[in-house]
Amino acid sequence: MLTKRIIPCLDVRAGKVTKGIAFKGNVDVGDPVEMARFYYEGGADELVFYDITASNERRDIMIDVVSAVAAEIFIPFSVGGGLRTLEDMRGVLLAGAEKVSIDSGAVRNPDIISEGARAFGSQCVVLSMQVKRVPESEKIPSGYEIYIDGGRTPVGWDALEWCARGVDLGAGEIVVNSIDADGTKAGYELALTGAIADLVPVPVIASGGAGNPQHLRDVFVQSNADAAIVASITHYGEFTIENIKTYLADEGVDVRDTW
Repeated sequence: MLTKRIIPCLDVRAGKVTKGIAFKGNVDVGDPVEMARFYYEGGADELVFYDITASNERRDIMIDVVSAVAAEIFIPFSVGGGLRTLEDMRGVLLAGAEKVSIDSGAVRNPDIISEGARAFGSQCVVLSMQVKRVPESEKIPSGYEIYIDGGRTPVGWDALEWCARGVDLGAGEIVVNSIDADGTKAGYELALTGAIADLVPVPVIASGGAGNPQHLRDVFVQSNADAAIVASITHYGEFTIENIKTYLADEGVDVRDTW
């Protein structure tokens, strides 16, 4: 059995790690290089870095910050934000990332998924989805709609249909970013995460809503997520990666040691 992964997320805006609620009201919480080193030394299994305003501002990712972070850590490192072309993807990989996370750029040009998979391998291509609950309809039968540009723009796509299409195109992992749960610390979006984990044959990563270690247990056990992203609960020192892993191990969840 593969161990469950715990992945701190660094949402970066104007060179600083920031955190908000439901993709709004962000406040700065620290320096990305220092925080990356802290998480690496604290036992994180992977790290994800999102330049959260690059897509909305239609600009390139902050490659200098990506390089600085990559120089400090020796764990898998996924980078996203403003990636629109194969050259954008190549740039972050050359800067030290192991994976590229594509979101709004993939919605605008789905072929970028297959282009990236052919060029770098599916294991490098992560399809990240911004998802919001909406009334079920013929267009959105699951009741979960895809948004882009930092949760600002609905696109009228059903989340389950989009993730299945993304995997068919070559995505090697799916990240489920719940807009509704983001920053609330009320728990992950279990129903959607479980539905996607049941649907696709690739690893599924839950994102948005972690408030305590039990929330991670719930998404691993009830929704069969392969990994869970954390931010608020560890950024502000409420829990450490070691605290979380110790709790999960005691609950029978298979995790990697931090020592």
